[in-house]
Amino acid sequence: MRIARSWAWICLGLAGSLASTLAGADLLANQPIKWWLSPGLPGGPTGQRVIFYAGIAALCAAWLGIGRVLARVPEATPRELLWIGALWTVPLIVGPALFSRDLYSYLADGSILHLGLSPYDHAPVVLAAHNQGYLLDAVSPFWRHTTAPYGPSFVGVASLIAAAAGSNLVLGVLLMRAVELAGVALLAVFVPRLARHLGADPARAVWLAVISPLVLLELIGAGHNDALMAGLLVAGVALALERRPLAGIVVCALAATIKLPAAAGIVFIALSWWRAEPDQAAKIAALSAVAVLAVFAAVGAVTGVGFGWISDGLFSTPGKVRLAITPSTAIGYSGASVLHALGVGVASRTLESAVGAVALALTGVLAVVLCLRVRYENLVRYLGLLLIVSVVGGPAAWPWYLSWGLALLAASATVQRSRWPALVVVATAFLVRVDGTLVLPRQMAPIVLAVYVAAAIIAWRTRGNRRPDRPVLRRFRSVAGREPAAAVTSS
Repeated sequence: MRIARSWAWICLGLAGSLASTLAGADLLANQPIKWWLSPGLPGGPTGQRVIFYAGIAALCAAWLGIGRVLARVPEATPRELLWIGALWTVPLIVGPALFSRDLYSYLADGSILHLGLSPYDHAPVVLAAHNQGYLLDAVSPFWRHTTAPYGPSFVGVASLIAAAAGSNLVLGVLLMRAVELAGVALLAVFVPRLARHLGADPARAVWLAVISPLVLLELIGAGHNDALMAGLLVAGVALALERRPLAGIVVCALAATIKLPAAAGIVFIALSWWRAEPDQAAKIAALSAVAVLAVFAAVGAVTGVGFGWISDGLFSTPGKVRLAITPSTAIGYSGASVLHALGVGVASRTLESAVGAVALALTGVLAVVLCLRVRYENLVRYLGLLLIVSVVGGPAAWPWYLSWGLALLAASATVQRSRWPALVVVATAFLVRVDGTLVLPRQMAPIVLAVYVAAAIIAWRTRGNRRPDRPVLRRFRSVAGREPAAAVTSS
């Protein structure tokens, strides 16, 4: 049975994507703008909310179902899966921005640059003085006084789109989403290419990193620019493994001008290159530095911001949000609650900041250790691991940030055999409301922490695939690819 003939799962996924888009359009009516699509589903907000989450559940079930079929069809190709993903994506492309209002922030930053101002010095609130209050109203109030936390390449593209769309914010959202689709297209090209190089299953890599609910809902539906950053990052790493490290560094530098975390790829590729040619250390260091500076200078010159975009705003912005799902917040808030019950007065934010500082320090230590050990052979695994840890240990663990590391780790045979990535991907689909607010308030941090502890205990007890007949976990094995992947040769 070919994967493309799994019509039941394919139709279920399409129905889920369509239901989420239609119900989301109703739930977001005039929030923040009037969308061109207004189906008016029955049942009012409650009924529409039920349809919305039922659609998400259907999409997740269909994705898991395709994964189950994929485990039994070793001859499945990435192209078949990409066609399925493209079909599921169609409703989300034309629908409103779901799960986030970041798309409007992108347009606001682009408009600021188009006005001849620097978005790294001026926040969206400046638009009110330039007759663009309609755009300012669409930006989340939380971010209206925050300067751009994105790189100049992305802001430059947003500036062109803002100029083309003018006051038509629907057109602006659609054009911005097209840019993110370009990032997903890069993932579609380079993720299977990376998997073949590593001897993993390219089809399963596409299933996990390209057509998953995390990508469809949080990167395409929400339009987050992480798609473009991750696509360029994976492309750069793939080029490096094909022994074109300088080209890989250039592409990763370009990815860093979208979002700065991609700069980790520059460091890891340069170190891997140096360890492969230790007698060329000085030449490699010089070429790498020149390549990165050339990319940064060229982008800064084209956009007119120079090197002014490398500011503290790029690092401080994530710390402005406190999320219950962020481990440091969960630990700090829970610890403060316990101390308060014991009569010890300590502000939860103070403890959260302290825990966050420790997490940042530990992440830094891990980065140093991995840098000392990275080589071409483990480049993908180490870089993906560091990106995931930086998200988990960072100040704000938004679900879509996980796409950074998952895009790389999906090409690893070891990760493909694990049940956990699939479970995490499905969980992320239900963590953010349609309007972009987190489902779990900070007051639920102790419960979130308990879930994390339980997951860590289960992961530890089931490491190494011991006791494969555990009834609670058996059902996920074929879905998440626990069976050994078929041998794949590079084409």
